[in-house]
Amino acid sequence: MLLTAMRFTKLNYCQYLLSSQINYTITNLAEHLESISHDAINYYLKIEKLTPRLLWDNVKELVEPDDNGYIIFDDSVLDKRYSQEIEIVRRQYSGNEHGVLKGIGVVSCVYVNPTLQRFWVIDYRIFNPDVDGKTKIDHVKDMLQNLVYHKLLPFDTVLMDTWYAVHSLMVYIDAIDKIYYCPLKNNRLVDDTFGQEKYKRIELLKWNPEELDCGKIIKIKGFPANKKVKLFRVTVSTNRTDYVATNDLSQTSTDVVQEVCKIRWKIESCSQGD
Repeated sequence: MLLTAMRFTKLNYCQYLLSSQINYTITNLAEHLESISHDAINYYLKIEKLTPRLLWDNVKELVEPDDNGYIIFDDSVLDKRYSQEIEIVRRQYSGNEHGVLKGIGVVSCVYVNPTLQRFWVIDYRIFNPDVDGKTKIDHVKDMLQNLVYHKLLPFDTVLMDTWYAVHSLMVYIDAIDKIYYCPLKNNRLVDDTFGQEKYKRIELLKWNPEELDCGKIIKIKGFPANKKVKLFRVTVSTNRTDYVATNDLSQTSTDVVQEVCKIRWKIESCSQGD
């Protein structure tokens, strides 16, 4: 890749990010430019605001809507463990690292056309609670609200990771009349006996053949008494099982749930370079 430019622009930067998804440093970019220095690129990034609105303006004509579309919220951490001066760097958990590291937290909103098997990043938020006071849950709600009332893209299902399995977000998705599928952590306390027994860890639940095929109704500890979800035991690999909750109580097929979750797993595998 060789970019030639007298003036560094958004187009140069976006083309670079698309072409070099492993090494995306300023130094690497400057080495591939004939007339732009490292300092010039650094100055550009300091004064230019690459906002979520700019992302949407550039992608909206490319998105191919589907009435049965999926929305995926993907949480990633840009590794900045050696950074000493970037203000928005903070210690946070990274799924890729399976531990806490210094980095920049990004919550991305991905639109999926399941018919075409294509997807587009349509929104994002930087996790910076010291400045805006917002949690990642707040950012997801903001992006959902923007999607429903401003972007007006059709979709019917929201796919999320375990971090977003909280009552306030589930209620919000219920309120906008959408379906969600979200894995729960193995140690989450739930009840599948309708109050006859104490809450137990999900991994300790017993499953009969019918429940393995069709799922079971449960209550999550801490949720209101009338808030029930359908839980499915989904095999991801020979050494991993996910417990997936949905507000679609009419769903009766573990196989269907597994196929739906594969869409999210595919997106996550595409962002392993975070």
